Amino acid sequence: MSRSPGRKQENHKISRELFVLTYGALVAQLCKEYEKDEDVNACLDRMGYSIGIRLIDDFLARSAVRKCRSYSETADMIAQVAFKMYLGVTPSVSCNSVTGNEFSLILDKNPLVDFVEELPAERASLCYCNLLCGVIRGALEMVHLAAEVSFLQDRLKGDAVTEIGITFLRKPEDRRHRRN
Repeated sequence: MSRSPGRKQENHKISRELFVLTYGALVAQLCKEYEKDEDVNACLDRMGYSIGIRLIDDFLARSAVRKCRSYSETADMIAQVAFKMYLGVTPSVSCNSVTGNEFSLILDKNPLVDFVEELPAERASLCYCNLLCGVIRGALEMVHLAAEVSFLQDRLKGDAVTEIGITFLRKPEDRRHRRN
């Protein structure tokens, strides 16, 4: 019995919706367990980091991508392949520095907030999707790229877009020098 392509897409949509609803329940539970938003943010980042260090193997196996030769290529790969593969969206990428080590992923639509209208006033400093920062940081670390990853803008906080900032911490020449 063969499945039609439409059926597979429908299952993917159901899986994504289930993930988004489950994620919302997770964040709500963390908000009950921790009084401070900073503690919830840190917990989401740690959870994301743990996911990222494991997810990179799946990503490399399923995507068959080639080795990135620059930070720019890496940022494009995250946006065009990884986000599309796992979240079904493709953020735009912009370089934020002359040195070429700071990038922004700009999401017009963030699927993790499909069922969230706004953050409660008492949770104004909550970074609802901080899990994504941890995932990116963990995955990058596993391919030997140290990075700081954080939300720069968030639609849930009234910004026009959702923007994730990635700052690579070492220059490419530092990495080459170490190998010798």
